[in-house]
Amino acid sequence: MAASNALQNRHALVTGGGQGIGAAIARLLVSQGANVTALGRKLATVQALAAEQPERLHAVSADVSDPEQVKAAFVNALQRFGPISILVNNAGQANSAPFLKTDAALWNQMLAVNLTGTLLCTQAAVPDMLSAGWGRVVNIASTAGLTGYAYVAAYCAAKHGVVGLTRALALEFAKKGLTVNAVCPGYTETDIVRSSIANVVAKTGRTEAQARAEFTAGNPQGRLVQAEEVADTVAWLCGPAASAITGQSIAVCGGELMP
Repeated sequence: MAASNALQNRHALVTGGGQGIGAAIARLLVSQGANVTALGRKLATVQALAAEQPERLHAVSADVSDPEQVKAAFVNALQRFGPISILVNNAGQANSAPFLKTDAALWNQMLAVNLTGTLLCTQAAVPDMLSAGWGRVVNIASTAGLTGYAYVAAYCAAKHGVVGLTRALALEFAKKGLTVNAVCPGYTETDIVRSSIANVVAKTGRTEAQARAEFTAGNPQGRLVQAEEVADTVAWLCGPAASAITGQSIAVCGGELMP
């Protein structure tokens, strides 16, 4: 997507903003005029991103599942760029296990990072949006929030929760100038997927090409989604052209899922 001024001087906060999809979103929003706070669990990672354009990018560190850390991070962001008008809940984690080996710790971790983190960050951001009468919340869910996949029951449950939360908040804030949407990527070319491919190679003895083919088999385009393609969808939802779009879950997956 070409650079524009569609988001001039808007303050956007992107969780999980230091790498992969989050970093692609942060860079694109900056190119469209926004000031962006990149929030990540590892401060050095988001600082490296912020160093690319320090006048427009700010780095803060927090575990999104920790209420006190979230509160402190949002205060820090407010002090740097002012009230937040765009929130992208991108922080997430995906761990796999057979259902009968999914213990309470794994279950709670998937809910904490993927769902509770979305709740806490949205609660921290929305008051500024309501005061301004304008806001955008974009939740990065997953195709796992729209369908089921074996061996990731906890992750699927959490991402379905994100989609449900998106729909509920869209209705609650529909007359307040806020839109709330979800973007649901399929398998995307990120460090997480590359690590998963390496794990398949290590455990099965398959070649990297064979392992990669397993991840692309469900995509009719026969490829992994690119982080920049997800970012393009997010940026559109944040802009004025998407003012009438709310409560939607948009699959970015090469046609893997169709209504």
